[in-house]
Amino acid sequence: MTRSFTSLDDDEFNRLFRDFQYTAYRLETLQRYDVSYEQDEFSRFLAGQTRGEFPGIAAWCETVRAAVSAGKRMHRVHVVTEPLSDYVRFECGWAYEHTVEAGEDVRLIVVAGDDWPVALPHYDYWLFDSARLVAMHYDEDGRFVSGELISEPEQIVQASLWRDAAVSASVPYRKIADQLQINAP
Repeated sequence: MTRSFTSLDDDEFNRLFRDFQYTAYRLETLQRYDVSYEQDEFSRFLAGQTRGEFPGIAAWCETVRAAVSAGKRMHRVHVVTEPLSDYVRFECGWAYEHTVEAGEDVRLIVVAGDDWPVALPHYDYWLFDSARLVAMHYDEDGRFVSGELISEPEQIVQASLWRDAAVSASVPYRKIADQLQINAP
């Protein structure tokens, strides 16, 4: 059984971030996400300006802090290709720096060009408590198209296996940040 939604503001989707009991995990595979709440900041980054107020990330940091202070774990792995895209450099320098400070365990797998990790899909998802799976679908420009709440046990188990493989192959963001070229162009 699946339930689809077409907005990141969907109440049921957002409730998952409040109601999970132990872990919220995200696998990111795109090199560019085009979400409305980042447009102004991404433009500032590309223009070489300093980071200003970033309401989207500030709200996410509050979500992370609340979860972590309640004893929950929020973590993600982003598979990134070198050379890093402008968006990934922006995400690292203007988002991950702050979400890690808020308590999110952000990890990266850095690969060269098309050298994708064999054990991982080109598939974005959220996995809550190893029990609720949300497949995230984007168009070729990184714009969110839809999400699917998936309840089939086989797909949830597969997502858990991918999570374990990704975490095992990844490096914590702070350990690799200084090696990345994340400054604005």
